[in-house]
Amino acid sequence: MENKSKIINIAVIAHVDAGKSTLVDAFLSQSGVFRENEDVVEQVMDSNDLERERGITIYSKNCSIMYKDYKINIVDTPGHADFSSEVERIIKTVDTVVLLVDSSEGPMPQTRFVLHKSLELGLRPILLINKIDKKDQRAEEVVDLVFDLFVDLKANDEQLNFPILYGVAREGIVKYEMEDDSNSIAPLFETIIKHVQPYPDLTNEPLQMQVSTLGYDDYIGRLGIGRIYKGKIKEGQIVSVSRHDGKIVKQKISQVFVYNGLKRVSVKEAVSGDIVVLSGISDISIGETICDEFNVQPMELIKIEEPTLSMNFLVNKSPFAGKSGKFLTTRHLKSRLEKELEVNVGLRVEPLDDVEGYKVSGRGELHLSILIENMRREGFELAISKPEVILHRHNGKIQEPIERVITISPDHYSGTIITKLTLRKGTMITMNIENGYSRIEYNVPTRGLIGFRSEFINDTRGEGTLIRHIEGYDDYKGEIPQRANGALISKETGEAMTYGLFNISERGILFVTPGTKLYEGMIVGMNNRNNDLTVNACKNKKMSNMRSSGTDEAMRLSTARTFTIEEALEFINDDELVEVTPVDIRLRKRFLTELERRRNHKGVIEEELD
Repeated sequence: MENKSKIINIAVIAHVDAGKSTLVDAFLSQSGVFRENEDVVEQVMDSNDLERERGITIYSKNCSIMYKDYKINIVDTPGHADFSSEVERIIKTVDTVVLLVDSSEGPMPQTRFVLHKSLELGLRPILLINKIDKKDQRAEEVVDLVFDLFVDLKANDEQLNFPILYGVAREGIVKYEMEDDSNSIAPLFETIIKHVQPYPDLTNEPLQMQVSTLGYDDYIGRLGIGRIYKGKIKEGQIVSVSRHDGKIVKQKISQVFVYNGLKRVSVKEAVSGDIVVLSGISDISIGETICDEFNVQPMELIKIEEPTLSMNFLVNKSPFAGKSGKFLTTRHLKSRLEKELEVNVGLRVEPLDDVEGYKVSGRGELHLSILIENMRREGFELAISKPEVILHRHNGKIQEPIERVITISPDHYSGTIITKLTLRKGTMITMNIENGYSRIEYNVPTRGLIGFRSEFINDTRGEGTLIRHIEGYDDYKGEIPQRANGALISKETGEAMTYGLFNISERGILFVTPGTKLYEGMIVGMNNRNNDLTVNACKNKKMSNMRSSGTDEAMRLSTARTFTIEEALEFINDDELVEVTPVDIRLRKRFLTELERRRNHKGVIEEELD
């Protein structure tokens, strides 16, 4: 067992793509965790397939290193606002945070969020200005911006006296000063042990441990992960668990694990200060306190921020249902969503009354689309409705979530951006123009931002950067226009033909290619006008004696637009669904036949008149 007085827990916090996971790579490689001949991938902590593909951290993870006689537990946290519930819980288990800020971008919205949580808990952060090798680095100016942010967040004098380091995480270099010569991250290690007192030795006090994260193992079941604040915990020990509802229940710990490098290692006993993984408590939940059997001292419950967005996960009933997936029924959906609730505490799931499916609420489109993507890879088929914002009532008034939106783009696109955000009931906060680029900040209702990202990318020809972050709640802003364009809807079931697609291509943008299997009611494109149009994409040219061999070759179709899950969810209207299968992402009308759509539309109009 390591020396009880030499445990320090740290979290690396930053905005998306500031270099958190790369810094953790450097921590691990320079502390001797890997063998000399070991083949190590980059961003080794981003072990999930989706994390690797998207280049973002989705789930917070733990590892540990030894430096001199200190055991340093490191938490790699997500940087995206949709996964903020992961960050909130972790901050409580650490002694300090390393705040990573890009040397040219400066502090971003998510930086503000995670830093605010850290300062609230009384932590004294360490500032690391990363990517100082950039040509457009402005490290000194960024330090001033961070200091202003600390002041704005009401940091105390001790917190304002934060150490400042400079580095290039990709090369494993950290320096005390910009001009220093360094070839390792040793200055960061030294700053941590100088700046932070090791966790005090509270081993002889009654056990007190709070669960901050949940895990799941196919062999040993649900896992509770958290820090031991007092006492020690042993394999096979009987403990008292203080529940959310105030009840105290006796449970037995099966196994105790600690982190050694990247590995989870089983131990007989763990002591105060360490982050541990426990098995044996099948219904343990976030924020519950594990105490000594005869001395129960519950800790303050961890408050998780409420979901802001919901969508319906429905049983797939399209004509092509079951062609590629193996999990199709309500029972399958229920089982998978219950499993997700085991570890994803930012999620809410409620059964729907009128249809087969569930209302699933989360922190944003990305939060929910990651779940959908994981499900389709596991073999699920389902239909997803348009995302809806969750409204609150405060003092008799309806309130809705508001997001801070930051756009950075070439100046000549600023007029379009301002117009679009204003139409979405946004309020401009600031606008700066520098070196031909506009940085515009808006407060916009979350409702107005559904579908905005793809429009923004098109409007700025891919040259713009869009950053969003939940700011809070404000009074309901009124009606916001939906998608301006109608849909091109398949008239019949069959196979898309070049001739049929060529004839309808002038009416809008196509979503399918020749040979794509279609069914009646499936959306095959976007109309140039604002009305829906039923088209025959399966139409083929009739054979005749006059047919020329060169005629078909002249039919050149423009490239069809393809959708990711997020883009599809942003595109659809209230009367449309996204059909998700392991192979395809299809867009469809909720009512497939034209007769059903007319009847339903008539019913809606009559209801509005009543």
